[in-house]
Amino acid sequence: MAGAIDPKVQLRRAVLASVVGNTLEWYDFFLYGTAAALIFGQLFFPVGDSLASTLAAFGSFAVGFAARPLGGFIFGHVGDRHGRKASLIWTLSIMGVATFLIGMLPTYEQIGLLAPAALLFLRILQGIAAGGEWGGGVLMITENAPAHRRGFFGAWSQVGVGMGFVLSSLAFFGAQQLPQEDFIAWGWRVPFLISIVIFSVGVFIRYRVNESAEFGKVASAEQTAAMPFVTLLRRHPREMLVGIGARLAENCGSHLLITFSLFYAKAMGAPTDVMLLGVAVAMLADSMMMPVFGALSDRLGRRPVYMFGAVSMALFGYPFFLMIGSGDPTLMIAALVIGNGICHAAMVGVQPALFSEMFSTEVRYSGLAMAHEISSLIVGVAPMIATALFAYYQSAVPVALYLAAVCFVTFVALCFARPAAPAA
Repeated sequence: MAGAIDPKVQLRRAVLASVVGNTLEWYDFFLYGTAAALIFGQLFFPVGDSLASTLAAFGSFAVGFAARPLGGFIFGHVGDRHGRKASLIWTLSIMGVATFLIGMLPTYEQIGLLAPAALLFLRILQGIAAGGEWGGGVLMITENAPAHRRGFFGAWSQVGVGMGFVLSSLAFFGAQQLPQEDFIAWGWRVPFLISIVIFSVGVFIRYRVNESAEFGKVASAEQTAAMPFVTLLRRHPREMLVGIGARLAENCGSHLLITFSLFYAKAMGAPTDVMLLGVAVAMLADSMMMPVFGALSDRLGRRPVYMFGAVSMALFGYPFFLMIGSGDPTLMIAALVIGNGICHAAMVGVQPALFSEMFSTEVRYSGLAMAHEISSLIVGVAPMIATALFAYYQSAVPVALYLAAVCFVTFVALCFARPAAPAA
């Protein structure tokens, strides 16, 4: 029985299941962003102009973010009513199937408008799955972790997200080593098709992990909420708003420092293969630094560490684009590592513990999922906005100012948070 398992063993299993599952889930989700920046425009949205095609592809990328609140609502309800584990198995299954089918899609040249329509439908399924994934992956760890180390252990759920970035970037980096005609004809499909194998591994691992300890107590006492979302809005409206605002800078920064930067580098004539390799290195650094900042929040508190990340992201925006636009491989990789491994990691590493401590157990999955995904909806169009700003002004300065403005909103939201005192 789950209750007979040593808590330390349960925590290790929860960390493994969360990291591996999140890695596979977000590998699938982030593949789309890379493909949208590099290839989907010409394959599925051939409107006669490369910039316009990329904007259309980024539009389809944003559709996945529009669907994420729906996924957060559905699987938040499932997770709060029936358990974190059941919800997480469903999200990974939907994501794996949708991603595999993207790799099988005919192009616009082959079936016309049915191609972008099918792509959009599968992207919506990806968004629904992603919307339900993050909160459950976080809670499988934070609800099993000791309070005084919740920041450190909670950050490991985000490591899986970072590693998903790494794997998707490496997969496309490998595919781009093919001759260009082979990459366009079939090579881009390979990273999507192999997801069916890694999805099977992820589901197997998640089946073997037990339910989270805190949810188990609530379920045993029959204290689960009948309508978790309604209860959430009634009891935690302030926390919802703080959570949405707190995530804006982290999420927008991630889109601009990864997805938009791929297009920006290409437009500036910088080598794309260096960018793909740089993204992989940067997200590896991001993943390594997340537990460091999470552990720091156990000592200093969640809010100060998170605020540092928001301020540093705002200040580094313009230097980041200067370094990327230089075309110098060393500067490009350094920009990606600093932006992601420090600015972004300081926020995303603290986020699981900060958000988990905002909400009560019976509505916690819904609270995390909705705060996380509504913010995704707001800034899911960030690559489109950035591309439009760059196209109109022919400069990265407006893009950097846009990022700084979003970071300011996050800073203000954190000022209204009720931070938990660092555990002794």
